[in-house]
Amino acid sequence: MELPEEIILRPRFELQLDQSSDKLLNLFEETATTATEFVIKRSDQHVFIKIPKEKQHFWSPQLDIEILSFEEGKSTLHGLFGPKPSVWTLFMFLHFGVATLFIGFGIWAYTNASLDKPYIMQLFMTGLMVLGWFVLYFAGRLGKSAGKKEMHALHHFLMKTLET
Repeated sequence: MELPEEIILRPRFELQLDQSSDKLLNLFEETATTATEFVIKRSDQHVFIKIPKEKQHFWSPQLDIEILSFEEGKSTLHGLFGPKPSVWTLFMFLHFGVATLFIGFGIWAYTNASLDKPYIMQLFMTGLMVLGWFVLYFAGRLGKSAGKKEMHALHHFLMKTLET
């Protein structure tokens, strides 16, 4: 059974374009000078499109684009919608912490069980870590749905920019 696309927290996409990567990257640089609804920054083959600071909230997404060219006059655009890097790092840190505690409490429970000592508290804490992981997962899903309108606006802006 294949999972639906909806479960992905950081959606990715790819576009094949009939323009060179340099031309497209320059197009985004030109658009950056006139765009008011989004902040556009370029670094080498990467373009970052963000919501302006005054309109951002904790869950505001950003669009990271990489434009590569492997043959003359054609390029591939790789896009990634995701939260701000600081939010993503925080969530990964929390997931890592929950996983580490889960393993630690599991080992502690196994050790106590092997030594015929009470281990119900360690099993409870291990279960609590599973619950913590679900809370983090659904918080991420909630954040994704909170930024869905902005994701659509970013995608619309990207497509409008590519048409010119």
